Amino acid sequence: MARGNVRTVAPPLALGLLATGLAAAVVGSLLIGSGSLTPVQVWQGLSGAPGEAADILRTIRIPRTVFAVIIGAALGLAGALTQGYTRNPLADPGLLGITQGAALAVVLAITLLHLTSPVAYVWFAFGGAALAAAMVFTIAGLGSGASPLSVVLVGAGISVSLSALTGAIALSDRTSMDALRFWGAGSVGGLAWPVLRVMLPFLVIGFGLAALCAPVLNALDLGDDVAAALGVHVFRGRLVGILTVTLLAGAATAACGSIAFLGLMVPHVARSLTGPDFRWLLPCAAALGAVVLLAADIVGRVVARPGELQAGIVVALLGAPFFLAVVLLRKAGTR
Repeated sequence: MARGNVRTVAPPLALGLLATGLAAAVVGSLLIGSGSLTPVQVWQGLSGAPGEAADILRTIRIPRTVFAVIIGAALGLAGALTQGYTRNPLADPGLLGITQGAALAVVLAITLLHLTSPVAYVWFAFGGAALAAAMVFTIAGLGSGASPLSVVLVGAGISVSLSALTGAIALSDRTSMDALRFWGAGSVGGLAWPVLRVMLPFLVIGFGLAALCAPVLNALDLGDDVAAALGVHVFRGRLVGILTVTLLAGAATAACGSIAFLGLMVPHVARSLTGPDFRWLLPCAAALGAVVLLAADIVGRVVARPGELQAGIVVALLGAPFFLAVVLLRKAGTR
């Protein structure tokens, strides 16, 4: 990553602004839906008062708000880590085959074991994500070691292969195709607390490891040779980083499906606020990821009333032009 990025906001101020935005998004998520609640109804529901509005708040709004915050933070953080460890500003966790590995595992669980509940196949999704990431890193590490370029190339190849295999299996089984269509859209609605209980230990470990990655990433940002001269064990550092990405993105993807472009967009915006120092970039990327996913979920509830548009679709609609803009800006900057 280039260190020529201009810092436009003091990092503590940026983090404070993001925390304020997250608080506002949480309030909006509790108030807004197919049927909006008043602040009084929300307060009564939070205080334990009975009633239909309180039931909606406790069984629907609060769970999806919590899921959006946790999953958005995990994906934003995973995206920043992926771009840092691969030194590729156009990378996201899908580059490591995590999304495709999870999707293939879900299809196999539904087709072969006839599982239909997210609580039942979430374990398979996480296992598939972890195996795919391990496969990418192992193959990329053959020969001269897992360089950023080899990880990117191997990850792209394995991702395409897994995606093709998933499509072939799903097309042969209607139940798998229906489940994959819903799961693959990426939604934080309809998720139950048992899903979070399954994924929470992995997410907690992932967040904990991410907190230890910033010094290593700052050293690797200077190049592998310089990092090694500074005392960083490059291979071990990159291995821990990819394990962390797998825990965060794998758990998030297993819980709510594929949410494309979030891990690509968020690190760029966070970097424009804080500069390239990963000690500030990582927490800001986590906070911004939570804000973006929560905002996308709120927009999805409003634009398609009385139905709703999945948050993953809203993020993709924003992410596709953002991706093109990043490519064009980088191309213009090299002239």
